[in-house]
Amino acid sequence: MKKFYYFSKSKLKFVEIRNFYKKFAFLVVFFSVIVSFFVFGTFLVFNEFINPDSEVKSLKRNNTILKEKFDHLLDQYKGLDERIASISSQSKDLRLKANLEPLDPGETFGTGGDVFQPIKISSLGGYENYIDKLDSYVDNISLKVKLEKNNYDEISKSLADNEKLFDVLPAIRPCEGSIADDFGMRMHPILKFMRMHNGIDIITDTGTKVYAPGAGVVSFAGKRGGYGNTLEVDHGFGYKTIYAHLEAIKVKKGQHLQRGDFIALTGNSGKLSTGPHLHYEVRQNGIALDPRNFIYDDVSIFEVVKKQ
Repeated sequence: MKKFYYFSKSKLKFVEIRNFYKKFAFLVVFFSVIVSFFVFGTFLVFNEFINPDSEVKSLKRNNTILKEKFDHLLDQYKGLDERIASISSQSKDLRLKANLEPLDPGETFGTGGDVFQPIKISSLGGYENYIDKLDSYVDNISLKVKLEKNNYDEISKSLADNEKLFDVLPAIRPCEGSIADDFGMRMHPILKFMRMHNGIDIITDTGTKVYAPGAGVVSFAGKRGGYGNTLEVDHGFGYKTIYAHLEAIKVKKGQHLQRGDFIALTGNSGKLSTGPHLHYEVRQNGIALDPRNFIYDDVSIFEVVKKQ
């Protein structure tokens, strides 16, 4: 290997340079690093002077991408809001059909407005404010969905209850005959003073068949003072029907009935009866109601009996 020497003035002779190649390589690397830092620093300085807006442009590009994503989200939320509004409109009609009160306007949540307007934001802070609004809007949508879910559950339960109610309501005339005495105050034919008549009197021959006007359970079957042979049916939902002055009772206490079931024969029993007829009452939670308000005159007894 070739050797390198240098002249030493102190020793007045040539001295061999030891590890020359290692030292030379170290110097090359060292100066290369120095030059690289110098070149890179020079580039940054010149780039800052020549193109001072490069960072701003990068942020703008990122903001443009974010804006596109926000616009896409807005389109999706707007479509969702429109579908919820459509469902809400339909649920209002369903509530009416289910005999439910309309929802309080305070229970609904308004959406829309400037959240659907095109984004015009020129600063990062503006985007942060917009994101906060978007979060609030998502929460609003979630509340509306929850409200409609609760509304749907209430409608479903009401429709199910109504179906049961329609089965038990005393909706047909319990026997054939003409109505002689209506519901309300009247001069009692036997006692001869004004007295509340809590039902209607259907004039008919003794032995006319009496049918259940709605589904229910027999809660009383026997004699009851001036009413004579009396039958009482509990229809649920607070409704009860009473049939008085009967000749015969054909059902027993606790027996389950369906609309149109044969339950008794009309008669003239009881001290307060002036002749063959059926005294018929409808009560809800103990309060006497006018039976005429429950009877569908366009449905005959025999139409219902034929279905049994």
